[in-house]
Amino acid sequence: MPRRKSYSAGLAGLSLAWTVPQVMTLRLAKIARGGKRGTAESQLMVSEKIAAAIEAQSIMARSLLMGQPEKGANAVTKLYARKVAANRRRLSKG
Repeated sequence: MPRRKSYSAGLAGLSLAWTVPQVMTLRLAKIARGGKRGTAESQLMVSEKIAAAIEAQSIMARSLLMGQPEKGANAVTKLYARKVAANRRRLSKG
């Protein structure tokens, strides 16, 4: 699948504002149904958040060492926007 063009941190922020509530709704509905799928979703959610936080921390540390914290903040915003969009696609399938 071809990679999409990079977009600005501002657009990534707007994307987050739109998709985060959708992901929360889809995810909470899946968890509320319970069972193995609900439990698996809860575990996946926690592991994804930990992995994303580690990746974001690494990005920010590198950008601070280079004296460019704004680039790190932009990169982290884009990182979270991509991850949230991927979760929305996955959760929307079923």
